[in-house]
Amino acid sequence: MKKPTGLFAGRKLLLRRKTFKYRYKGGKAKKLGIQHKYDPLEGSPRAKGIVLSKRNVPCKQPHSALRKCCVVQLIKNGKSVTAFVPGEGAIKYIDEHNTVEIERLGGPRGGSKGDIPGVKFKVVKVNGVSLKEIVRGRKEKPER
Repeated sequence: MKKPTGLFAGRKLLLRRKTFKYRYKGGKAKKLGIQHKYDPLEGSPRAKGIVLSKRNVPCKQPHSALRKCCVVQLIKNGKSVTAFVPGEGAIKYIDEHNTVEIERLGGPRGGSKGDIPGVKFKVVKVNGVSLKEIVRGRKEKPER
């Protein structure tokens, strides 16, 4: 079906747009604002939380590995999220009941990134110190 063209095709194009409004992926969610309603960070770029547990998440096919993650309970609203711990051996520096700061991983359309299913966040800081600096050995993790 071709799009109508011409001088008086405006009404027809408007009606056509209404029929295809929810056809594309995420159209209804975008219209209803679902991504903002269920956003654990509530629109902010970063959030602090307390580590509840450490866990391994198996990654998607064709890879076979266990990605190191931790379950974090956010301080601002009490929601629990799973956050990826980037860096080789970085999971050793995170213990239960540590205060961590998390940010979004940056997957397409706010989804999970790469081969880690269901994980949308990553750990940036541990007890107020950058995780990258701790892993490199430039700084020590402060004890609380």
